[in-house]
Amino acid sequence: MVDDSSQTPAFARKATALDDEQRHAGPQRVLVVDDEIVNRTLLCTLLRRQGFETLEASSGPEAIRLAFSQPIDLILLDLVMPDSDGFQVLAQLRAKFDETTLPVVIVTATEETEQIVRAFQCGANDYVTKPIDADVMLARVMTQLRLRHAQSALRESEERYAIAARGANDGLWDWNLTTGDVYYSPRWLEMLGLSGASSTAKPEQWFTRVHPEDRQRVRQELDAHCAGHSEHFETELRMLHEDGGFRWMLCRGLAVRDAKGNAVRVAGSLTDITEGKVADALTGLPNRLFFLDRLQRAIRRLGSDEAQSGFAVIYLDVDNFKLINDSLGHSFGDELLMAVAHRIERCIRSSESLVARLGGDEFAILIESLPNTAAVEAIAVRIIEAISRPFAFHGREVFTSTSIGIAVCSDASSNAEDVLREADTAMYQAKSLGKNAYEVFDPDMKEQVTRRLEMEHDLRRALERNELRLYYQPIVRLQGNRIDAFEALVRWEHPQHGMISPEQFIPLAEETGLIVPLGSWVLHEACRQLAEWQQRGWHDLRVSVNVSSKQLTNRDFIDEVAHALHTFQVPAATLKLEITESAIMENPETGVEILRELRELGVRIGIDDFGTGYSSLASLHRLPLDVLKVDRSFVSKMVDSQENTAIVRTIMALAESLNLSVIAEGIETPEQHGTLGAMGCEYGQGYLFARPLPSDEVDLLLDIVQPA
Repeated sequence: MVDDSSQTPAFARKATALDDEQRHAGPQRVLVVDDEIVNRTLLCTLLRRQGFETLEASSGPEAIRLAFSQPIDLILLDLVMPDSDGFQVLAQLRAKFDETTLPVVIVTATEETEQIVRAFQCGANDYVTKPIDADVMLARVMTQLRLRHAQSALRESEERYAIAARGANDGLWDWNLTTGDVYYSPRWLEMLGLSGASSTAKPEQWFTRVHPEDRQRVRQELDAHCAGHSEHFETELRMLHEDGGFRWMLCRGLAVRDAKGNAVRVAGSLTDITEGKVADALTGLPNRLFFLDRLQRAIRRLGSDEAQSGFAVIYLDVDNFKLINDSLGHSFGDELLMAVAHRIERCIRSSESLVARLGGDEFAILIESLPNTAAVEAIAVRIIEAISRPFAFHGREVFTSTSIGIAVCSDASSNAEDVLREADTAMYQAKSLGKNAYEVFDPDMKEQVTRRLEMEHDLRRALERNELRLYYQPIVRLQGNRIDAFEALVRWEHPQHGMISPEQFIPLAEETGLIVPLGSWVLHEACRQLAEWQQRGWHDLRVSVNVSSKQLTNRDFIDEVAHALHTFQVPAATLKLEITESAIMENPETGVEILRELRELGVRIGIDDFGTGYSSLASLHRLPLDVLKVDRSFVSKMVDSQENTAIVRTIMALAESLNLSVIAEGIETPEQHGTLGAMGCEYGQGYLFARPLPSDEVDLLLDIVQPA
């Protein structure tokens, strides 16, 4: 809305400054003045997220030109710039615009009182310090804009000031330290749900509403100001609203002193900064604090509203996010999280829902209107489908998925943290069952999660307690059945539960990151054992070690392999590292680079379980490979299935064209052995030759079939 400037007497305006009614329609405009582009970008991004329009100036002259040529609602001004002094810029601005017409909030890297007081003397309205606290900056900007609006009304009379104060969005307070009475403005009372309460009361009406964790700190800071230890009083605190929830407030004040310097009165303002304090800075979604508060209110309504049948919480995280974040960079990861948040919001159709980011790659959704569990499951399916679609960033596509847990609550005695934990438990159940799925919580999951946590704890201690064992399965030349190598396979000998299958603990190790120290132990132990066999006369014997995707994306792994070879004096050509197709395809660029450097060390590289992943012929050409290992699923059905026989024959032809050796896994019958030998397969591995054996039994086997 634009007012006709002719309606305003000339004496009520300073120069060509524009009052609120005269300014352009649309969002308020903030001019950010800073010579550092990083600072300007940060401030502008934060302001735009709050609905502001922003302009940028990298120097004092540019700032003056913009301020004098177009309507500006507020200026954020850096005090220190190479081409001009911030105080000079401020002086030029104040020569044309007064403090009520164009608020200026200075940005300073120093908290020196002298500099700040000088800025106020030059006409600054407020200040923020670097590094920028987003919540405080936004609160101060909004406060100044509100004050600017209110102060335009103060020019006419004290009556207009009183009307503007009642309409302002900040609460005002005035504490008479002599009588102990405190005046609370109507807006102060309204912000806490106390409309209609007496505007004059004792300080207890304030302090009894301060959160117990904040109360002592607030009293100490206020006492310090009254004692003269600080220029002004300013603090952030939580205050209890009449609805039972807490609101984040920014409280500011200034003491009035008598002739002896004793504080006799303190007055100030109260600003509700809840929105900035409980919002996630990256996505703009509510954060964990806000979500738990809203969840607890939903629980309370179960006991007070008979029509409320229940609600549901959906807990989800982004599968393999850490790998994406580590391999592509944190800025890329942030973009992905923002895109995920947007897709989640689009999947929630009901207005009686809340989407929040709990932290990291974890999100939660509160469904307050719950017709039935099937409706929540339908939302989960929509989210899974939405996240499964490719994300496009900077000309490249990224694929990911999500694991979801659902907790349904109809018990008014529940606790918000417990409900969220149940949804989290169900999410981990979905993740353990293969990811990209959802699970609804049931009480039995608690026991499963407890067992999982116990296993994780025990696995962490297994390395320290020397509970891991390496077993070795022979890899045999099919022509002559001579042992060529052994594959090192890890086993866990638990002190209470006995031998634990790798199918139980390897996925847990992958998920928790324990696979890295576990894989390191396997590498070093296999090299130590190989060195021992070679010293006993089996000089050409080789050992294969499996490598996880997490190891393959860690450049320290190259040094680790080199260290193991050097420590045990093992020829590099007698060590083979086996990587699955899926491990390579998770991060092909980094994976290929690391594999090439490993190959330069002289070690051999093989693809394990070939045929079950997604590698293409083009990607195989790029990989520095020596061996393809045919997956056991093709070998086991080869005799009875022409299709599987054709697949194995195709793999053989592919390997030959790439000059690669082939090992067939899972050979269990003479028929399989014969068929593979007839195809020209060079090596085989399986129960037909031997099960995985501990090292002492391998010694006996070698002494019998291949004496040194």
